[in-house]
Amino acid sequence: MKIFHSINDFSSTKKTILTLGTFDGVHIGHKKILKKLTENTDNQKYGSLVLTFFPHPRMVLQEHSDIKLLNTITEKIELLEKIGIENLVIHPFDEEFSRLTAEEFVSNILVDRFHIKKIIIGHDHRFGRNRTANIDDLIAYGKEYGFEVEQISVQEINDISVSSTKIRHALLEGDMALANEYLGYNYFLTGSIVKGKQLGRTIGFPTANLKIDENYKLIPQNGVYIVKSIIDEQIVFGMMNIGFNPTVDGQKQSIEIYYFDFSADLYNQKISVSVLHRLRSEQKFDSLEFLKAQLQKDKKEALGYLNKL
Repeated sequence: MKIFHSINDFSSTKKTILTLGTFDGVHIGHKKILKKLTENTDNQKYGSLVLTFFPHPRMVLQEHSDIKLLNTITEKIELLEKIGIENLVIHPFDEEFSRLTAEEFVSNILVDRFHIKKIIIGHDHRFGRNRTANIDDLIAYGKEYGFEVEQISVQEINDISVSSTKIRHALLEGDMALANEYLGYNYFLTGSIVKGKQLGRTIGFPTANLKIDENYKLIPQNGVYIVKSIIDEQIVFGMMNIGFNPTVDGQKQSIEIYYFDFSADLYNQKISVSVLHRLRSEQKFDSLEFLKAQLQKDKKEALGYLNKL
């Protein structure tokens, strides 16, 4: 997959089949659109192109927006690459870009820059300054400028309107089953392993502390989860605690992972953690011994869950 970090960086001799959007989560609804995109390239006669934006438009246009995203930009690239997209353009979204009229966007970008043959979009897509243009306007521009418009109906997207907003809500409620069903994969966190207080090892549960650099990444509801990572090309399962460690009066949210039957120095390594299932809420215990006893119960429950997979 070729990656371009601006519309102006893109160049191709082929006409393109294009779709655009934020694609946060690259969920099952997005994949319906992206599959149609790759199927329309006519044996690579046309190039497949995804136009997305960073930062998220809400971060720019809504003052004090605290939106959290399902994917970091690196994670989004990884997910799109698996689908087989030929070209990905990640354009910096700013106020100047937001002021483009619908016709300027169509003429200057879709037609002149991307040499568009067809655009494939979702059922509710709006575009142009203040998002005033809709599918009917796009069809009219297509007739004027000579490109096709294919609309994906809401019925085609699993008979439900899967949205990134619904997935965010599920994660903030700790509903991993619903979030992962809508995503079509297990939600994952990516970060570096850093040194923590090392209290876990004193009770037989040494943990790896995950630091996520991107403060816009959505962290699921505090609690204990069953997780999976691929480390040194092997699958490793474990438990992850998201929270404030109230038993030891923690003041700062942390993400700690205890991997089963695994021992290695992970400090400073980049790790991806897939979140499979939520075991329980975070609790405050009267002592480290009570915490240890609960962790042993959690481990037993987690291993029972994994044995059924």
